[in-house]
Amino acid sequence: MLIFLSSICQCFGVTSDAITKAHFLKDGEDNVVVSGGGIYELGFFSPGNSKNRYVGMWYKNIPVRKVVWVANREAPLTSRAGILKVVEPGILVLVNGTNNVVWSTNTSRSVQNPIAQLLDSGNLVVKQADDGNFLWQSFDHPTNTLFPGVKLGWNFVTGREVYLSSWKNEEDPAPGDYTYHCDPSG
Repeated sequence: MLIFLSSICQCFGVTSDAITKAHFLKDGEDNVVVSGGGIYELGFFSPGNSKNRYVGMWYKNIPVRKVVWVANREAPLTSRAGILKVVEPGILVLVNGTNNVVWSTNTSRSVQNPIAQLLDSGNLVVKQADDGNFLWQSFDHPTNTLFPGVKLGWNFVTGREVYLSSWKNEEDPAPGDYTYHCDPSG
């Protein structure tokens, strides 16, 4: 019965706050992921007059869409054949029309029932379905918007820097000329 209801929801564009192995986002279909409290949406979009397609997050209840995070900002899709899905061992992948991976997350752990969930904080997380520990989170990969809870600066364990960067222009969310960094030297 649950599988039947889930398939009805997908057919009629009913939204969910998570992507699972059974529920994924397909470009060209009228479905998005909506955070539990209805603050953010995650879906496919084309910025400005661009024909390129991206997976992004924006505020749900603002009349003019303002994209605040972009997954594949350096790897646009060139058609409306993209699919965003979760695969084992716990990776969120964006594939194009020929099923080639265009963008993906990473993980050092393996889980059997991974989901990607959009939180009301604006954090897109990948985790085990019944676990609160994140395998990956968008807060570690901000684009051009600073969310409360995002930690900018250097991770001295991994050697990775987290910083913000502008879009190249209104039609291209690739990293632009302006960046916002933290100076670790004080």
